[in-house]
Amino acid sequence: MNPPSKDHAPPPRQRQAGFTLIEVMIVVAIIAILSAIAVPMYTDYVRRGRIPEATSNLSSQRVKMEQWFQDNQSYYKSSTSTDCGVAVPTGTYFTVVCKATTATTYVLTATGIAGTLVEGFVYKIDESDNRTTTITGTSGWAATSSTCWITNRGGVC
Repeated sequence: MNPPSKDHAPPPRQRQAGFTLIEVMIVVAIIAILSAIAVPMYTDYVRRGRIPEATSNLSSQRVKMEQWFQDNQSYYKSSTSTDCGVAVPTGTYFTVVCKATTATTYVLTATGIAGTLVEGFVYKIDESDNRTTTITGTSGWAATSSTCWITNRGGVC
């Protein structure tokens, strides 16, 4: 019997292009694991980036309140109001409120706006530079401090 000639050789097998189901499932699993780690970390990163709005506004308002007191010998806006003597800035993520509790005392409060990542965050400062923080409703952040402003997860000042 003669060997087949090259003219009658079967065509070479062509390889199928694409991915197998197992390869696709491995990629999906890797993406899911990375997302489960990255999304919460990114959310905390963004949240920490919004906190300085509150702390910087409170600090600058405190300086303005002291300047007001030097000029007026009172923190009151007028003798018939418990409002503070200086205008309070409007923030993107925090509302700041100032209440003069007496002519010589006041409390500035920055409260996280509902629907933002800092909802439930409340920062305060008074005329004696006492700083307090109350954080509620945010997993990993729930904490209270009567001595400092909490700026990181787990109650770290």
